[in-house]
Amino acid sequence: MQDKSSSQREVARNVEIHDKIARRYDALHGEIFNPVEQERLRNALAAAVAAVRTGAKPIAALDFGCGSGNLSRHLLDLGAIVTAADVSKGFLDLVRMRYPGERLTTLWMEDGDSSKIPDASFDLIATYSVLHHIPDYLAAVGHMARMCKPGGVIMIDHEASEGSWLGDPVYTEFRRAALKTDWRKFLTPSNYVHRVRRMFNPRHSNEGDIHVWADDHIEWPKIRTKLEGFGFEATVTEDYLLSRRLYRAEVYERYRGRCSDTCMMMFRKCAA
Repeated sequence: MQDKSSSQREVARNVEIHDKIARRYDALHGEIFNPVEQERLRNALAAAVAAVRTGAKPIAALDFGCGSGNLSRHLLDLGAIVTAADVSKGFLDLVRMRYPGERLTTLWMEDGDSSKIPDASFDLIATYSVLHHIPDYLAAVGHMARMCKPGGVIMIDHEASEGSWLGDPVYTEFRRAALKTDWRKFLTPSNYVHRVRRMFNPRHSNEGDIHVWADDHIEWPKIRTKLEGFGFEATVTEDYLLSRRLYRAEVYERYRGRCSDTCMMMFRKCAA
């Protein structure tokens, strides 16, 4: 567990970085904004909406750590009333511009604080590629549990799977065969700055990722235990191979059912 001042610095760095790149975020993340991943994500969110047992129609959904509105867009299309929450005002400004209308509101989580959101506020809480940015991600999971209604669903997606840290030989074989050379990185000046910073701090990351190391990563069993303590049961676990811009498409298709590097889980809160 990190001390409070260290956690605050990491949150502040995340906010600063994402405020700066908010309007370029989609272009920087081809592993998210591609047809393969977007189709998988849309199907997962549709399943999460269908799994809600609160009786609410339409459902109230929280996009926790909304970023550029990736989940919010799909949730709106699926008929939900959406609250898009983030620590970055730059992202929230972007989401409001992209999805104006009465069915979406934004919420600024200052310094990552979601404690002011009332208990049992949402039928569905979805978070994607967020927990590894949060110093105490298990505490964040606890807040999500508190905000979820009985019968509601929490969906946690796009975090490294347990298998990605265990040296799966099939995954190693896939990466060797699939990866193309990324010539663009040599033309991006900021990459050289980050490389120098990593010489002094090997855990420096371009966008403030925290839990992305072999000895410090998202631990799914702990998430499951945490949510079970709040009366949730796991309903879906999906390990999948993320589609990336630098993968050769034919190699990806050959291996996508044989190995994985990313995980999504859904949990439903038992009715009172």
